[in-house]
Amino acid sequence: MTALCNLDVDGQLLRVARRTGRSDMVPLLLINGLGASLELLEPFAQALGDIETIRIDLPGTGGSPASSIPYRPSGLATLLNRALDLLGCQTVDVLGISLGGAITQQLAWQHADRIRRVVLVSTGTGAIMVPGAPSALLSMLTPRRFTNPDYMADIAPALYGGRLRTNPELAAGLHRVLKSGGTRGYYWQLFGLIGWTSIHWLSQIRQPTLVMSGADDPIVPPVNARIIARLIPNARLHIFDDGHLGLMTSVDELAPIVHDFLSAPAA
Repeated sequence: MTALCNLDVDGQLLRVARRTGRSDMVPLLLINGLGASLELLEPFAQALGDIETIRIDLPGTGGSPASSIPYRPSGLATLLNRALDLLGCQTVDVLGISLGGAITQQLAWQHADRIRRVVLVSTGTGAIMVPGAPSALLSMLTPRRFTNPDYMADIAPALYGGRLRTNPELAAGLHRVLKSGGTRGYYWQLFGLIGWTSIHWLSQIRQPTLVMSGADDPIVPPVNARIIARLIPNARLHIFDDGHLGLMTSVDELAPIVHDFLSAPAA
């Protein structure tokens, strides 16, 4: 069962979806990518079965209003940490995809006492990383794909890669599950990332970490996952045969891998 609510975190409203799970398992916080609302990860949350999941629309996405000024990843980590306080979650696991992966890295480093295990999907180290295809990066400079379904269907195969290249129905379905948070929120997320990098402190992340990347990712090439897995001391790498949105398009394959990682006994 999934419950939706609006949470006031020190004046910033956040839309939250909380799906119940087993009380003896650590909840999983899911952090979405650039401009994406929490609906995008609903199928993945369901596929995790007995793990409780918490999805939060970042400021300016979905049902969370944009902030007055951009948040840096450090500020978003503080905001989410405070939200977990209000939700009564002492210890959580965290999964972040793309931009959400950057915030997840920041959370794991900045609030290490709260984060038990980490899953990083289709993400990099920010300003210092191997860049994606120029055409894909240019497409991400505008939120048009969230507001125009025809445009999303046209660019999704080349932008996200993987199974979207050969299955246009998957691309058309993306727009149906996304709720745009508006232009300002989208650009605030982009501006907040300028100059950010985790490259100099990744080696200080001590949590067990699963690093996942699609073999055909035009936005974040999989070499970035290899770099992250090499820098984090207790990390393992999984390259899957899909693209940037593999958590959505290969959910039946990837959800069991994440579930097994999160539910495994502590080493």
